[in-house]
Parts: sequence; C-alpha cells; structure tokens
Amino acid sequence: MLEQGQKLPELNLADQDGKTRSRADLAGPKGLVIFVYSRDNTSGCTTEASEFQALLAKFSAAGYGLAGISKDKAESHAKFAAKLGLGYPLLADVETTTLQALGAWVEKKSKGKVSMGAQRSTFVAGPDGVLTKVYPKVKAAGHAQIVLDDLAG
Repeated sequence: MLEQGQKLPELNLADQDGKTRSRADLAGPKGLVIFVYSRDNTSGCTTEASEFQALLAKFSAAGYGLAGISKDKAESHAKFAAKLGLGYPLLADVETTTLQALGAWVEKKSKGKVSMGAQRSTFVAGPDGVLTKVYPKVKAAGHAQIVLDDLAG
C-alpha cells in the first residue's frame, strides 16, 4: 500500500455519470480525499459512503475534494449514488489499475476461499498529489469523521 510522502497515482477513471475524471478535476485547493471501498450496495460500504456524504460540506469547507473508488462499473455507481443521494464522484476502476497502484487490491480470505478484492482504505493527498495521510484497513462506521478531524488538525 502507498504510504505518506509517496505520490497519488494519476487518475483517469469514469465516474457514476460516465465522465472521465483526473486527480486535478477532483482536488480542492488543499487536496483530495479518496476512499476505497469493496462494492456498491453492501452494508459497510453504504455506511461509509453515507457518512462521507453527511460530512461533504465540511470536507469542501476544509478545502478538500472527495471521491470514492471501487471495481464496480459506472452504471452500478450511478444507482448507488442516486439511492444514497451522493454529491461526490464514485470512480469505476473495473480493471483495478488504480486500486493496484494504490496497493489497495489485495488477497482476501473468506470462509476458506482466497480471492482478490479492494481493501477499505483512504488516501489524503495535498494539491501536489503527495500523500499526507494514509488510512489502511479502516472500519466503515465513524471513519469519515476521523478523516475530517485529522484534516482539521
């Protein structure tokens, strides 16, 4: 997984509206918060996305852009975003290129089966794309507030 001080990879991914987004498109004046989640419409991911939405105005006021990213297709993201009333982009990394570059595409074990999947994590980058904070293996509930509190100092 990428660490603090490393550079966030360039982004070139479709959002829920099919619009290709770059890091520069998404960042606010102080930077960008990207949270990685496993799948649309799962309980933990719904909690996390909803909590980021509830704090969206505060992230914006703090000068940060916000985006979520998963392997789901843009069409799935569109339904998920509409269902939750999300006001920030959900990026579709169907090929997992960005997830792999972040180090968030990992081997998972569940019920004795091994598979690859997205590791719930969050990356905060400054306006230059350098990571100022990385949150690996986070719990969904309460995480958005932790990130916001850290940004506030």
